[in-house]
Order: sequence, then C-alpha cells, then structure tokens
Amino acid sequence: MKIASWNVNSVGARLPRVLDWFSEARPDVCVLQEIKCVDEKFPAEAFEDLGYDVHVHGQKTYNGVALLSRHPVEDVRRGLPEYEDEHSRYIEALIVPEDAAPLRVGGLYLPNGNPAPGPKYDYKLAWMEALEAHAKRLLATEEAFALGGDYNVIPNESGVYDPSRWLGDALFRIESRQAYRRILNLGLTDALPQLMGEPYYTFWDYQRGAWDKNNGLRIDHWLLSPQAADRLEAGGVDAGVRDPNTGSPEAKPSDHVPVWVEIA
Repeated sequence: MKIASWNVNSVGARLPRVLDWFSEARPDVCVLQEIKCVDEKFPAEAFEDLGYDVHVHGQKTYNGVALLSRHPVEDVRRGLPEYEDEHSRYIEALIVPEDAAPLRVGGLYLPNGNPAPGPKYDYKLAWMEALEAHAKRLLATEEAFALGGDYNVIPNESGVYDPSRWLGDALFRIESRQAYRRILNLGLTDALPQLMGEPYYTFWDYQRGAWDKNNGLRIDHWLLSPQAADRLEAGGVDAGVRDPNTGSPEAKPSDHVPVWVEIA
C-alpha cells in the first residue's frame, strides 16, 4: 500500500498539477496539507473520478487537511484528539484494504511557529506536545499506524542547505528539534531517512532562486509505529514535482513535494 503526503499550498490554485501527480503516482492513500478551503469548496469530485474516497477537515483561506483513499475507510477523526485547536491541522482514519492488514493513517500540518520566541512559537510547541501524547495513546493500542505530513521541523543539520542561517528560525530552533526527537523516541521510525539516506529536501522556497540553487529544507516526514515499520518496503520524495518548468502550465507548483512510503 502506497501512502503519500503533500502540502499542496492551496488545492484550488494547484489542482491541475495535483491531479497530474495523482494520475501518475496513484497512491493508495494520500494526506494533503494547506488545502486552504472549507469542506464544501474542496474539489472532491475531481478526486472521486480518480477512484478516491475523500475526507476533508477544511478551513477558509488558511490551513486545512484532507485524506483520500482508494480503500475502505473507518473511524475518521478530524482534529488532534484531546487538544482544542481553532485551526484545521489534523485528520486521521483507519484504512481497511480488502486483502491486507489495516493501517491507521494520520495527516498533519504542524504550526510554523514564527516569529520565535513568541505566542506563535508557544502554540507550535504545545501542538507538538499534544501530538506526542496522541502518539503515546496510539502506541498503547499496538496498532500499525503512520503519521505523515508537513511537520515544519528540520530534524538536524543535514535537513537544511545552510544550517547557520536557520538557527533562530522556529523550524530549526533547538526546542523544536528536541520536541521532534521526543516523539521519535517513543519508538517511532522516521521512515524516509532509513530508506534514502541524507541529505534530501522536501521544500524549496519561491524566493531567492531556491529551487535552482537547491536551497531546500527537509520538513515533510513519515513517522511509523513499530508494527508499520516492520512492513516498510519502499519510499521516496517526488522532487521533480517542484520544477516550475514541468507539469501543467495552468498553475505553478507547490513549494513542497510529495513524500511517500510503501507498507506491505
């Protein structure tokens, strides 16, 4: 089962490119971030035509997440459990293939946190603490699960083109990295570095020629429970989707690219 995550930076603005990728990559499950629309405005029919069951936790103009699956879906949860949040940043469901073991998939859009320090950074750290608590609860079920999305955390120096320029940024501050490490230390596997090695990037800013210079960041991740990690077979980053010279000309690409893993 191929599960993917992609911060599309407005599904309405990127729809031709997003559909191109879906048609080519054909993920079994995909979680989207920053859809930037309310539930009713999400272009569900376009994805249903490709064979997907669509579940949305939207928000006008900002944030918003969605989960799309070719397989039957149960127990859909919108919002990070046991955490009050006015923003739409988390969606989760149990994926139940007819011919394979179930897999719980969570899609998340973790707060950016800038400027840091400050209230926005406090919100980021509180959200990470709530995510850690939820991961603990999931681990206690001994259920196979995968948490994917835009974590807005650069885990280490290999995840940024120039670490010295990012030391004070909320994505790379030591508190952010420590919070991410605490989640991993619960017993989760950061899947893509295990498969691809480092460095690799998942985000390139629109400014200052970042794509052409390969000035990227690694901020989109898949974290797997032990039961899911035992079934990990492959994974990758579809970096070419970021190239402004490829894909549907009707829209420029997102600044993020799809990241995916295959679970047996």
